[in-house]
Amino acid sequence: MTSAHDIRTPSRVDLLWTGGWDSTFRLLQLLLQHRVEVAPYYLEDPTRASTQREIQTMERITAALHESHPYTRALLQPLRRFAVEKIPIDSDIAAALREIRRRSYLGSQYAWLPAFCRQQALPDLELCVHVDDKVQALLRGYAEEFAHPAGYRSMRVDRAHTGSAEHTLFASFSFPLFHIDKVGIDRAADAAGWGELMELTWFCHAPLRGRPCGTCPPCVYTIEEGLARRVPPSRRVVSWFYRRLLLPLRTTLRQWRAIGRGRGNQCPPAPGYGATGAQPALPRRYPQGGAEAELSLDQRPLAPATAAKYGPQQPNACD
Repeated sequence: MTSAHDIRTPSRVDLLWTGGWDSTFRLLQLLLQHRVEVAPYYLEDPTRASTQREIQTMERITAALHESHPYTRALLQPLRRFAVEKIPIDSDIAAALREIRRRSYLGSQYAWLPAFCRQQALPDLELCVHVDDKVQALLRGYAEEFAHPAGYRSMRVDRAHTGSAEHTLFASFSFPLFHIDKVGIDRAADAAGWGELMELTWFCHAPLRGRPCGTCPPCVYTIEEGLARRVPPSRRVVSWFYRRLLLPLRTTLRQWRAIGRGRGNQCPPAPGYGATGAQPALPRRYPQGGAEAELSLDQRPLAPATAAKYGPQQPNACD
């Protein structure tokens, strides 16, 4: 029997929510600004140290929303959790990811994310890609603005690019935060009075004694994208040495190992995260704030079965 929550209404928004900075900001926009029904999705990897913390974070945010804005009880559907290792990856998706990797960096999570949308028949899952995100840079020449049925404007891959690798991987998503960065999100949330709710978010993948570690990819990006205050001072010091000394060395060693195995040209390192030499900043062609500002996708490590098939996940922009 189909439950009421399985029925997709024209105004319902499907959102990939992680309890992180970007996706939580988008959730607040949808519930408190647009006042539309939201179906949140979470892809679960029980092997990662932060998984339970992320789930608890979403529960706390939900409880706080229900208390401060009771009407959200009718708008926010229960969290829909799915196991990453149960998502089959179709050959065309795997081929599209390989093609893009020959031209530019893209993390392995972009194999199972479009596969998940295909498995669940989701035609428009909101993915929180933002300014300074590598996917945003990749899709600038492919994205178009459109009017969402829920009453706001967003971005998606133009159907004119059907058949391209970009369309194969990203046609099932929309990108409501395409024109804003993390600092712009911070300002917009403060202006809307959502600061306390945003401080409940979580981002670290390898917490130490319940606090952000400062050295995992989400911590590094949080610091480098202007929100260093969210990492404890002692861990910011550790992160400084890690990013300037250990991380470049690890990247160099990884590159030499790849060359030794005959894979030297397989996939470039993520710009700005362990890549040797100075990395050019992404050109900013978009405003850093705005009414439709929204969030970035939280990167999560691959489940063992997927990693074994497609290789280890590389660092990417995340919550």
